[in-house]
Amino acid sequence: MAVFNRKTYKVVRAVPAGTNPDGILYEPVTRTVWAFNGRSHNATVIDTKDDQVLATLDLPVTPEFPVADGKGNMYDNIEDKSEIVHFDARSRKLLATWPVTPGESPSGLAIDRAHGMLFSACGNGKMAIVSTATGKVVAMPTIGDGPDAARFSVDGGYAFSSNGESGTLTAVREDSPQHFTVVQNLPTEKGARTLTLSPDGSKVYLVTAKFGPRPTATPGQSHSRPPMVPGSFTVIVVGK
Repeated sequence: MAVFNRKTYKVVRAVPAGTNPDGILYEPVTRTVWAFNGRSHNATVIDTKDDQVLATLDLPVTPEFPVADGKGNMYDNIEDKSEIVHFDARSRKLLATWPVTPGESPSGLAIDRAHGMLFSACGNGKMAIVSTATGKVVAMPTIGDGPDAARFSVDGGYAFSSNGESGTLTAVREDSPQHFTVVQNLPTEKGARTLTLSPDGSKVYLVTAKFGPRPTATPGQSHSRPPMVPGSFTVIVVGK
């Protein structure tokens, strides 16, 4: 893992972590950085005071995107087992494992910290909404195909899922901690499967590009990625 100086944008040191990290997050209570490593099936916990590795935590199969509740709890999707894991950031201990079924292959994860709700975007076109108090799925709204990211905006109480295969952005409104409504499936562009929010939560930013033919996979590869067409990278901005 590379550590940058934010004033000079230069790498100041490298910190050893696991292989193929797919999610990284700062945990404010312990002032640690957690990297969730897909290929090595673990999480690396790094102390931000001296950039030293505090722990390497084993995970069940493939971790995806993490979230923190700001109170010392970390949550992460486990894609291959369709689960969410719950860690205590202070003790760095696994506290619970929660299934998201009938959701399958969860990737993007968002959190409503005020109401303790997790929004897990699943590969079978569902969003598993899980209570952090009980670990139970409380709702399972339908989203688009091929999601890879999720975010929650306190501005209006919306959970968003970016769906790359269907080329849509699904907005799920939290009417109450017991009731959720899909209010829109906004057309974006095929391949727009990652997103982030503006600081105030009023805008959604997605990225995509045009791609060429998918190359033939080589021996040992589970899949191959199509090449990006030069000059086709696009940033999509969505607002109210």
